[in-house]
Order: sequence, then C-alpha cells, then structure tokens
Amino acid sequence: MQLDLDQNLVRKARELAKEITDDVQKFIDLRSTDSVERTVARIYGIDGVDADGIPLPNSVVYDVKAHDGLKRGIAYWIANACVAKSMSPQEVAESVGKKEFSLVEIRPQKENIVAEKIDELTETSIKKLEKIKHERDDMLKKLGDPNQPYIYVIVATGNIYEDVIQAKTAVSEGADIIAVIRSTAQSLLDFIPFGPTTEGYGGTYATQANFRIMRKALDESAAKVGRYVRLTNYASGLCMPEISAIAAIEGLDMLLNDSMYGILFRNINMMRTFVDQYTSRLICAFSHITINTGEDNYIKTSDPIDRAHTVTTSQLINEQFALKAGMELKYMGIGHAFEIDPDVENGLLYEIAHALLTRSLFPQATPKYMPPTRYMTGNIFKGYAQNTLYNLVSVMTGQSIHLLGMLTEAIHTPLVQDRYLAISNAKYVFKNAKALGEDVEFKKDGFVQEEARKVLENAVSLLEHIKSVGLMASIEEGIFGDISRKIDEGKGADGVFVKGEDYYNPIIEKMEKIVRSGEL
Repeated sequence: MQLDLDQNLVRKARELAKEITDDVQKFIDLRSTDSVERTVARIYGIDGVDADGIPLPNSVVYDVKAHDGLKRGIAYWIANACVAKSMSPQEVAESVGKKEFSLVEIRPQKENIVAEKIDELTETSIKKLEKIKHERDDMLKKLGDPNQPYIYVIVATGNIYEDVIQAKTAVSEGADIIAVIRSTAQSLLDFIPFGPTTEGYGGTYATQANFRIMRKALDESAAKVGRYVRLTNYASGLCMPEISAIAAIEGLDMLLNDSMYGILFRNINMMRTFVDQYTSRLICAFSHITINTGEDNYIKTSDPIDRAHTVTTSQLINEQFALKAGMELKYMGIGHAFEIDPDVENGLLYEIAHALLTRSLFPQATPKYMPPTRYMTGNIFKGYAQNTLYNLVSVMTGQSIHLLGMLTEAIHTPLVQDRYLAISNAKYVFKNAKALGEDVEFKKDGFVQEEARKVLENAVSLLEHIKSVGLMASIEEGIFGDISRKIDEGKGADGVFVKGEDYYNPIIEKMEKIVRSGEL
C-alpha cells in the first residue's frame, strides 16, 4: 500500500525539521542539568539511599551543587574523591550521604591521576552496558522476533508483584510487549524511588528494582512461549536520562521517550526537557532501546482531523532529535493514534490516511500506533467495534508497535479478562487481514491520497513557521496540543545550568564517539 506523496515536499519537511532542531541543539550543547549529572553517578554504579531516604545519586549532586561546583561536571568530583579516599564511587556516595565529607572540600589530586581514574570508571561502566546490550540482542536472535504489528499490553496495578502475574498471563495469551505504566505524576519527582514497590496510584513506580523484577519474569515467560518478549517503561519528566540509564542497566527494550511531552503535558521546564532528552536518547541509541514518541497525546487535547498536521510536524522533529543523539531509524517508535470521533463521516478513511502517512514518511522506523481512548464511552460493545477497526487499520497500513485497545476503556483499569478479549480481537484481525495492505491501492485523487497530501502540506507550512520563530517560541504559542508553555516557567528550571569551561562528561563523550562511529 503506497501513498502518492510529493517527495520534494517530504525532503523539504525533513530539511526544515533538521534546521529547527539544529538551533535547539546549539542551546543543548552549552548546558547540563542535575538529572544529567545524576545519570553519570548512576552509570558509575552509585545506587541506594541515605538515612533520610534520599537517593545517593541525588546526594552527591546536591553536595557539589551546594558548593557551586557542578559546572565542572560530577565525574571529576567523584573521581577526585575516589583517588583521595581510595574508595569506589559507591563508597564515596555513601560517605557523602552520611555527611562524613563534602566532595568539593577534598583536596584536588594530581590531574593525570584523576584523569586516569575517570577513564577507568568510564571504561568499566561502558563495558558493563555493552555486555547487557549484547546479551539482549543475542536473546532476541535466539528466541526469535515476533511478527509485526507487535501486540503491546499494559499492566498497571501499583504492585510490581501483581504486575508480574498480569504480565505473564498476557504473554501466555500472545502479548509481545509488556509496558509497566508509571504511578501517576512520577514524572514530576526529581528523584527515582528506590527498591521494589507495592503501592502506586494509576500505575507502578519506575524503580531499578522493579525493572529487574519484571525483566526476570518476562525472560522466564519468553523461554516458555518460545519468542522474545519486550519490556517497556517510561523515560520522561524530571528524571528522563536517569530512567534511561537504569533501563539500560536492567536490559529494558523500549522507553516512552518524547522530546516535548514533558513540556506540554507535565509542565516541565522546556530548557530542562530539551537538555535531558538528548542524554536520554543517547543512552537509548547506545543500548539499542527503542523509543516511543508521544504524538498521540496531541489529538486528545486538539481536533484529530484539523490538527493532524501537528502530529506529523512533531514526528519529524522527534526524528531529528533522535538522529542527533545517534539513534538508528529502526529504534524510533514514532507515535500516532486512532482518535477520530467515530460519528465523523468517513472517519475510517481519515484514520487510514493518517496512519499510512506515518508509515510512508518513516518506512525504516517502528511506528507505535495508539488505540481509541478519547471517544470511548463505556459502551463495551461499541468500544469493541472501535478497537476492531483500529486493529484493521494497523495491520493494513503496516504499523510496528500496536498498543491494544480495551473494550472497558473509560470504565476502570482493565482486568485480565479485558486483556484476553483485546488480544483475541487483535490476533483475529491481524491473521485474517495479514496481506490486505499488499493488495489494496487507493485512487490517485481519492479521499485517502488527498487527505494525506493535505496533512503533509500543512505540516510543511507549520515547519516553516516554526523555523522562522524558533521551536521554543512556537511552544509558547500553543502550536502542539493547543497547550502553551513559557520558556522560563515549569518544574525543574532551577536544575539547568550552563557548563563551565572545564566541564567534562566522559559518559556522554564516550557514547557519542561510539554511536557516531558505527561501532554499535
């Protein structure tokens, strides 16, 4: 199934998106954030909490920041303390957490010795992440990659151990991806909770221990069903790069990771978000973690037809930010959704046009298609019919990641039997319409072709406007999702700083060198 798109217009769209993100990248390159520095600490092996329950990565960064030393980067201060105290990074962090000493009050050690220690810590950390990445890649090859669209199922009980039970049940019924929804508003926490958790509202806390528990459970299930099962969580908000780090350490396969979602839907400072998303995506690129972008959210707060071009615009911007972080196209889960009012005449044709436009613009990516939620009423029979049409559009337009629609959407958190029915529906449609997209062509000047062309043309016009005023100013205008955010407002603004002349982040530099060299 092909769209007759003007390829010159497609190239122009990408060129504009690149120019827009080039300007933002200049801003990013000059800055770091508290969460980026905590990420370095975590990758160096610092974990746990102090006596007050404060995560030790936060403790060491707070300590240096309080003495105005963070502009040099946390790596130097950790390495200097390791040399001076003959300690590991973890031991240093525990001592800082006990207030036994401050990192910045330790006498500077010989520069060459500190540099050697930084190199040693970085090399050890990078090799550990590479080992985990290769183990996951090898397991995928051994067990086999399921056919696309991958069936993506959510669990969200609040209790990681209950999540495991639901996840294993879903895998036995045919789920290919398990996503553990985060507890509501965790993205607003400026720290990562520690340890396994059994309480959460609207989801389960994203912690390293919870990642480890679910990863182990899914690997056990994968061995039983004879196919690889992917694990997904969320890397957005104030701990975006840190979540990516612990996901890489624990072998996750996918992360919800958007360059603007936190700004628009969680009111996180845009400067903080743009800086954090770069490091987050660099880690994902290095570790072969597929990102899922969040364009589906735009058409939950704005009109899915009139504002369809904002989805395309954001997709192109997200793609360019990911490319800047060295990400391969196949690890880009470009987001979109089936969210048009079911009472709209020819709504199905609109949905096909929009879905096919995404697939056509990103042929080497792994688009993530989201189910109807905005117009689900609680009528389970109508909801099941809506999801059936959604499943049909997904398979016929060649989507890659297919989040299951639930017949009980808008009623309650789905129960196991709801997931069973959703999986059965998807498998039925996918099997019966498997080759439909290969056999169908749309009229050159018909509804689907014309709608796709119009959306693309409008996206190019919007990209031209964004280029003229800048991405940050465009966000202030409320272009995406009809939501306006100010550049100097939002949560986490005080965690952004301009790098000093002697700033050094060896983790970023090493990962950049590897992903850009093609040594992955």
